[in-house]
Amino acid sequence: MSRVVIRPLHTDDEGEWRRLWTAYLAFYETVLPEEIFATTFARLTGETADGEFRGLIATLDGKPVGLAHYLFHRSCWTVGNVCYLQDLYADPEVRGSGIGRALIEGVYAKAKEAGSPEVYWMTQEFNATARQLYDRIADKTPFIIYQKSF
Repeated sequence: MSRVVIRPLHTDDEGEWRRLWTAYLAFYETVLPEEIFATTFARLTGETADGEFRGLIATLDGKPVGLAHYLFHRSCWTVGNVCYLQDLYADPEVRGSGIGRALIEGVYAKAKEAGSPEVYWMTQEFNATARQLYDRIADKTPFIIYQKSF
């Protein structure tokens, strides 16, 4: 039986993290410069101070197959920090095997441990496969996101 492990991202995971994050970005038709890769990885593996991103990696029989990036931040609606799950990715060959769910549950566990009252995330409307999972493990909200880039 294969064994799934969800654990914090370590500095020696950089090569596999880059592979996974590159594939995640490609899914969203995005390419980022090296400066963002280096900065993001340093943030994910640096001090876990408030407001800093944290990373989880999923391994299946020791092989990295997925990642999650999350952040705790203040909210005007709660006393405790809320948890934002920014990035979630599982290799295509392991989708449907519970890796995505295990990563989300890993973030849920970190949020509960930190006393956070909620975890939230967003996805694109066309991401139907992931939304099937999300609809089972969380509540879809009626919010619409607006964004202005500079």
